[in-house]
Amino acid sequence: MLLAALSPVTLPVGLIMLAHAWIIPELYAARGANVVRTRPAAEAVSERRALGLLGDLVGHDARAVLARTGLVIEPRTLGVWLVGDAGAVLVRPGGRRVHCYCVKASDGELPCSDRVAHLLLALRSDETGFATVANLAFSGASWRLRRRLRPCAREALGAARSAARRSPPAEPCTPGQCGV
Repeated sequence: MLLAALSPVTLPVGLIMLAHAWIIPELYAARGANVVRTRPAAEAVSERRALGLLGDLVGHDARAVLARTGLVIEPRTLGVWLVGDAGAVLVRPGGRRVHCYCVKASDGELPCSDRVAHLLLALRSDETGFATVANLAFSGASWRLRRRLRPCAREALGAARSAARRSPPAEPCTPGQCGV
């Protein structure tokens, strides 16, 4: 306020900069929310079969979340992953910070559940490689992402955050050890 009293032109510039500091992270959070935006599943036989096969890949708790939200929760070394058909969200241990990765299976004609299964298997085979080759869409506070999600995805993010809070903190990586 002292600066505004000395030079009144700094007040509007300061307000503009404050708005800029709030709007830019909000835009990136909206971009990050798009990676777990679920598409309506087709009622075709292939989609039901793919959903059944995807259900065989995950445990009972993850299967229940998958049935309600269309997203798969997968605990791994870097944290708890929330996998959708257009990307994945990594919830770091503690549940406060998230990283949204945009990545998808190359065949657009696959059923949604098959695309999720492809991403889940890629994640299981090489977690750090998955995080390295995927495009980072957003990295920040989980509350900022949560505000931009649909209610079903909020439920899945809440479950992933709960799992991340229960997981032990990750050991710090030495240079060259981790891909992220």
